[in-house]
Amino acid sequence: MAANTLLPHFSSSTKSCCFSSSHRSSLIKSRTPDLGFDQRQVLTNQVKKWESLVLSRRSREVISRKKERGGGVARCTSEGIERRMLIAETAARAVPERFKVVALMACVMCLCNADRVVMSVAVVPLADKFGWSSSFLGVVQSSFLWGYIFSSVIGGALVDKYGGKRVLAWGAALWSLATLLTPWAANHSTIALLAVRAFFGLAEGVALPSMSTLSSRWFPGPERASAVGISMAGFHLGNVAGLILTPIMLSSIGISGPFILFSSLGLLWLSSWSYKVTSDPRDSPFISQSELRLIQVGKVDPPPANRTGELPPIRLLLSKLPTWAIIFANVTNNWGYFVLLSWMPVYFKTVFNVNLKQAAWFSAVPWGTMAVSGYVAGVVSDFLIQAGYSVTLVRKIMQVHPSKAI
Repeated sequence: MAANTLLPHFSSSTKSCCFSSSHRSSLIKSRTPDLGFDQRQVLTNQVKKWESLVLSRRSREVISRKKERGGGVARCTSEGIERRMLIAETAARAVPERFKVVALMACVMCLCNADRVVMSVAVVPLADKFGWSSSFLGVVQSSFLWGYIFSSVIGGALVDKYGGKRVLAWGAALWSLATLLTPWAANHSTIALLAVRAFFGLAEGVALPSMSTLSSRWFPGPERASAVGISMAGFHLGNVAGLILTPIMLSSIGISGPFILFSSLGLLWLSSWSYKVTSDPRDSPFISQSELRLIQVGKVDPPPANRTGELPPIRLLLSKLPTWAIIFANVTNNWGYFVLLSWMPVYFKTVFNVNLKQAAWFSAVPWGTMAVSGYVAGVVSDFLIQAGYSVTLVRKIMQVHPSKAI
């Protein structure tokens, strides 16, 4: 009975509530202008907007945490989706820029000696073709050194004034041109051949000063001897490449074959060198800031380049005893070096009647050994210096070594 009495009142209250709510909504709708928006859609969009703002805030926090950990992940702030956008950049910077520089220096030092040793092998068929005597062979072989001795003296001054990158680039371009012109000069006249060979030596004389200066600029002290060791390993491997490839090219293409090959490789190297390398790492657009800081640690700013064109004080240098000690060590080393480099193929061919291909393999053995020992000497030098030995003592020890890693 009580329930029955309550039910009409409940239903009537419900009806009144429904009426009142519908009446209110109609009043609200009547007062609100109709702009074509759905109220529920507006509320849903506002919720999504706040959710996206929360996600973007969280994504920024995730990015900051991953940057602190060294991660390379970028997040889309509008959707909160992780995207690995820096993988290519990270892979490109996986190899430090200074290692790329020393690799290019090792390549050009390899070409430097390969271009030089081509004549040591090609002189045998040239002598048979033109009837040169053994004494005139010595004149042809030594003509390279006529220009080499002068550019070696002024090469350091040129590097100080114009920078190692530019001087080495011009040197490689000019000695590649001289290599290309050598067969033509031999067919033209003896004077032309001697002039081209002297010009070839003049262009190659800047290679070692440029390499030494660039190594000192691009590498920190604890890695410098290893960098020079790598460059000198390429230098000696050039002898191996020239001695082995030249007889193959002579037999398959002719006398001009090896000269065209190595000069073309020099021009190919030049295109990469001109674009990727700078004389100073601070001017490089490819180096990272962390690597630059590593290179510059413990270094003082180099003196300003010599823009006046004046040569260094030669008289002052020659008045120092260490200068003469270095000169004497290089004279004794280069005496054996150039005798073996210039005459070993001729020696095996004339004395033992060995064909050029076999003579080249025999002649290449010392230079392959020197390439390995040169790199090892550089690593050992860095180890000794870091162990506390003085740089002067380590240099004296390595100067006795024929590879001269420092």
